[in-house]
Amino acid sequence: MVVLLWAAIYLPALGSLPIKGEEGRRILPAVSMLENGNYLVPEVGGVAYFSKPPLINWLIAASFQIFRMRNEWAARLPSALAVLAVAVAFATIARARLMPLGSIFAAVIWLTSAGMIEKGRLAEIEALYVSLTALAIIWWLSFYDSKRSMWFIWLPASIFIGLGWLAKGPVHLIFFYAVVIAVVSQTRNWRALFHPAHLAGVLVMLGIFAAWAIPFAHATSNNLVATKWTNQFSGRLKGADFKFSSWIFNIPRGLAYFLPWTTLLPLFRLDAFQQERDRLLARALAWGMAVPFILINLVPGSLPRYAMPALASVCWLLAMILAQPSLEFRRWVGGRLFSLRNRERTVAAIALVMAAGISVYAFAIVPKLQHRQNVRGLAAQIDNAISPNEPIYAVDPNYQPFFFYLHRKLIYASGLPAVPNDAVYLLARPDREQAVLESGRWSPRRAHLVLNVTDYREQTIDLFRIE
Repeated sequence: MVVLLWAAIYLPALGSLPIKGEEGRRILPAVSMLENGNYLVPEVGGVAYFSKPPLINWLIAASFQIFRMRNEWAARLPSALAVLAVAVAFATIARARLMPLGSIFAAVIWLTSAGMIEKGRLAEIEALYVSLTALAIIWWLSFYDSKRSMWFIWLPASIFIGLGWLAKGPVHLIFFYAVVIAVVSQTRNWRALFHPAHLAGVLVMLGIFAAWAIPFAHATSNNLVATKWTNQFSGRLKGADFKFSSWIFNIPRGLAYFLPWTTLLPLFRLDAFQQERDRLLARALAWGMAVPFILINLVPGSLPRYAMPALASVCWLLAMILAQPSLEFRRWVGGRLFSLRNRERTVAAIALVMAAGISVYAFAIVPKLQHRQNVRGLAAQIDNAISPNEPIYAVDPNYQPFFFYLHRKLIYASGLPAVPNDAVYLLARPDREQAVLESGRWSPRRAHLVLNVTDYREQTIDLFRIE
């Protein structure tokens, strides 16, 4: 049932729309890796990309290789599969702690949350990053209060956390340890934090990231890498590009990622569980999700999606509440009994509505949106303006999403001196137009402007023919 629900929501029209937003920054490095064999240093526009670790690039490249195709569907599938992995983990690993009904509730809540539906259908980092954090939380919570060895509890969770570092960096640690600290605080089991297995887990998560980061730093420039990563982190804290009109809505927009399920949480008491351990866990989860969610959204340079790792705790807590044998609404909404049968019907109805909504979107709305395929059209214009079998030299082009759709061979050049004398076609940004037109390096041939195209970001690039 979980797999069928996932397929109904995440697969329809997955590859029908062109790439948008930051998808190109995840896809183009994967294409470069396959072409030049350098899987250590991600590249965008022929230049090393320092902003994000490469796990999503590796997975997209693997998807291209496995399916023998380079299209939007193959690029977005790793995100969708990451979402499925968490749903399956809820339905299986968490089953012993949440019980069969609670584990299914948690999986359905996860699959039908607005944020996961949005991000899980894109070739972006969030679905992978949030899913890895969720897998760590699910594993740790599932076995924490069992009689399992601490090594069994900490080490697998640490592997997921380490992979999360390779997806986006260390911010997810806030969400994982907020839950861990809240749980050990409620259960007064502080020894769990100081067990040797936890220390080994920390070494594992650091080792996973270091296995890529250290060779990456040596392959580029240690000082440059440190500067880039430091500036990116400090820029978030200092509020670079801070806009009060957007920041003030961070929390409401962050809550919107958890819809429709966040509307249910205020309707029920968190301490109405029959067993003490469930009351303690529910209280811990409430603190463990609320504190990092609020703190992250209050950071001046933050965006609402940065708080999405709290979704795993939301799913677990709401599943615990809905799976209770007896459940009553709070007094301010009537205090009536919410029967188990009605809870099952409610969850099933929401799941069906979400799946039906995706079907309408895929079969009624997507065909209309395909007429606005800006990046595909730009690539087609350039392909049509170039003679067959002629390569294109892109001179310091920066990030250009439509490069993914070019059928002609594209070769990056760091500057005009790097372009061979026998080049025929050249792509360059408008600020280099005069230098290209006046260059005498191809004498007696001259460069002529053939075409300029502008994408959805209002970014323009020029096509020159040298003859």
